Amino acid sequence: MPASFNLTRLPKLSGAGGICLQLSGQLALPDATEFWQKLKEEIEPGRGHEIDLSAVERLDGVCAAMLVSVEAEARCSGQYLHFHGASPGVERLLALYGIDGNPCKAPPTHLRILEQVGEATCSLVANTRNTLSFIGELSLSAIRAIRTPKSVHWADLGKLLERAGADSVPIVIAINLLVGFILGLQSAMQMEQFGVGIYVADLVGMSVVRELGPLMTAIIVTGRSGAAYAAQIGTMVVSEEVSALRSMGFDPVRFLVIPRTIALALMVPLLVVIGNFVGLLGGLLVGVLYLDVSISAYILRTQSVIGLSDWCSGLLKAAVFGIAIALIACERGFSTRGGAEGVGTSTTSAVVTMLFTLVCLDAFFTIIFSALGI
Repeated sequence: MPASFNLTRLPKLSGAGGICLQLSGQLALPDATEFWQKLKEEIEPGRGHEIDLSAVERLDGVCAAMLVSVEAEARCSGQYLHFHGASPGVERLLALYGIDGNPCKAPPTHLRILEQVGEATCSLVANTRNTLSFIGELSLSAIRAIRTPKSVHWADLGKLLERAGADSVPIVIAINLLVGFILGLQSAMQMEQFGVGIYVADLVGMSVVRELGPLMTAIIVTGRSGAAYAAQIGTMVVSEEVSALRSMGFDPVRFLVIPRTIALALMVPLLVVIGNFVGLLGGLLVGVLYLDVSISAYILRTQSVIGLSDWCSGLLKAAVFGIAIALIACERGFSTRGGAEGVGTSTTSAVVTMLFTLVCLDAFFTIIFSALGI
C-alpha cells in the first residue's frame, strides 16, 4: 500500500549549505515507521534544514512528536532546523508537542564553589518564599474554617484519626517499652553500685513522661504519618489533583491540611499517654527482675516523683509536635515539583525538617519549663 505522504527535497537552498525539504499529504500512525526512516535519511548532520509544511493535509500526534524530536536533536547538536508554512491546525499540534526555544545544554560536570553557594542561596530564598506563602494561605483558610466549619472536609477525619492513631499503637508500644527498659537497665547498672536502685523509678519516670515519651512518639509519627502526608499531597500536586480541587472551587488547604492537622493534634497526645505508661512498664520490669524491687514499692516511688505538671508538660509538647509534623509535611507536599523523583525528594526533605524541628521544639520547651520552674 503506497504511503499517504511525500517527502521531497527542493532544489532551492535554505541558506549557506542548507537543505530545503517539503512534506505533503497525510502524516498519520500507519505510515509513522516509513516517515521516520525517510526523515532521518534526509536530515544530514552538519547542515541546516528548512521543512515546508504548507502541503500537509493532516498531522497526528505520533508524527508531530517525530518532527519535534528531529528539531530537538538538531538544536542540541547546534544545527539549524526550521518549520514554516504550517496550517493553523498543524502549527497548534506542533506547539503542543514542542519544546521551548532555549538551546539544549549539557549539564555542567562540576560546579564552582560560588555557583554552589548561589544555587543554595536561591534554593533557600525559594523555600522561604514558599513557606511564607503557605503560612499566609493556612492562616486565611483557618479563619474561614472557623467561620464556616462545614467548608472543612470532615469526611476524611475518621480515616485520618484511625491511620495516625490506632494503626500507630503497636509500634508506639514496642518502641517505648524498649526505651523504658533500656533506660532503666542502664541506670540500674550504675545506681546498684551505690545501693540506691529504687531511684531507677525516679530517673525512668521523669525521663519518659517529660522528654522521651513525647519525643520518641513524635519521631514514630513523623516516620509513619508525616512521611505519608508529604508523599500523598506531593503525588496529588504532581498528578494535578490539587489544581483540579482549585478549579472546582475547593480550597486545598481546608480540604487537605486542616483535617490532617486536627488528626495529629488529637492523636499524638493520646499516643504519648500510651507510650508513657508502656515506658514506665519497661522501667518496672528492670526494677522487679534486675533490682528485686517489689512492684508496689516501684509504683509508689514513681507516683511520688511524677506530678500532674509533668504529665501536662509532656502532653502539651505532644500536641505542638503533632501540629508541627502535619504542617511541615503538608507544606513540603505542596512544594513538590518534578514527578516521582520530586515526590521522593519532598518526602525526604519533610522527614529531615520534621526531625530537626522536633528537637528544636523540645529544647525550646525544656528551656521555658526550666525558667518557669515546672
